[in-house]
Amino acid sequence: MSQTTIKTHFREIEGRSPLYLALLGGLLVLVGLGLLAALMKGTHGHHITGMNNQVVWGLPHIFAILMIVAASGALNAASFASVFGRVVYKPLARVSALLAMTLLIGGLVVLVLDLGRPDRLIIAMTHYNFKSIFAWNIFLYTGFLAIVAVYLWFMMENRMNRYVPIAGYAAFLWRLILTTGTGSIFGFLVAREAYDAAILAPLFIAMSFSLGMAVFILVTLASFLGTGRPLGDLILRRMKNLLGVFVAGVLYFVLVYHLTNLYATRLHSVEAFVLLHGGIYTFLFWFVQILIGSLIPLVMLFHPVWSQSRKVIATAAALVLVGGFAQLYVIVIGGQAYPLDLFPGYDSSSAFFDGVVAGYSPSLVEWMLGIGGVGFAFLLFAVALKFLRFLPTSLADDKIDPHAARASAAERPATAGA
Repeated sequence: MSQTTIKTHFREIEGRSPLYLALLGGLLVLVGLGLLAALMKGTHGHHITGMNNQVVWGLPHIFAILMIVAASGALNAASFASVFGRVVYKPLARVSALLAMTLLIGGLVVLVLDLGRPDRLIIAMTHYNFKSIFAWNIFLYTGFLAIVAVYLWFMMENRMNRYVPIAGYAAFLWRLILTTGTGSIFGFLVAREAYDAAILAPLFIAMSFSLGMAVFILVTLASFLGTGRPLGDLILRRMKNLLGVFVAGVLYFVLVYHLTNLYATRLHSVEAFVLLHGGIYTFLFWFVQILIGSLIPLVMLFHPVWSQSRKVIATAAALVLVGGFAQLYVIVIGGQAYPLDLFPGYDSSSAFFDGVVAGYSPSLVEWMLGIGGVGFAFLLFAVALKFLRFLPTSLADDKIDPHAARASAAERPATAGA
């Protein structure tokens, strides 16, 4: 039986499960906290946060960028099915596209509410400076939502199915452009020594693949477990292997980024700050980003025994997200904390913190706003699963790949006997 003959049925979440209602209630609480934080910032101003004149992008931006980057990577399953012809991922394409849209919306909501006065967005949407990457990103984000929405419609409407590959290619190309634009926000900031690097664009693309796959694995496990629908080992094994490859790819780009900076003499001081004596930023880089968020998940995902456990896979995916959060914290906030070199090659001094590492400590309001945005993204996702047919009724091994399922079943008794 060929994989191209796989028939998939989709259904909404049935019934009124107490677990589902509890999930909605918890997400509504998180959204409420986020709205309360936005109201407090709008009323009292940014002085109630930990941000200052040196660190103007704080913790909410970390949450927002994490969700925006993960939104691009959440489209992995749909892209694999439509662009690369991996039919085994086709049953998950709808969920993949939905998650990509809700994550991006959640990230953009955090960015808008972090302005303090959301009405300022009107100026950004009506007055464009095309020499600014921020102006381009408005088109990239809205374009991504529009293309993925059309892509999703083509998948769900039978008479439009023949256009799915075209929409899939458009969505795949746009997601690469979107993540390039997000990374270029920092790569184009030549005034910040920690930012000014062209490799940040491909680094963010690699991060999108790993973070998006990590979120998608966790959401898939939770959705099928919570609804009692079969989820086979074959599809899960493929996704965890891909996650491991993507994590290794991010590590490669991080290595190249720092080796390149170490080669340039003018960047030795900023590299020493991040790698050796940057305090919290050095700790987050080595212990959280590299060890907890990269090396440990790689061992868990590729260990011949541990990687067979779903709890281990879920834990590894969660650790990848923790590592990605730390990585963005080091890049975004650490890059701002490092003092500006206002006059390269000259010594300068004044009473305005010249040459001083900026202090920053996230406030409770910032945590509330960031977590509220995450809650809003998953609230949209959970409500959509309830009322529309996004989730397949079964991803059992015999539904995904009957040949592999029979081969696996034949091997199990032989292994047990050995």
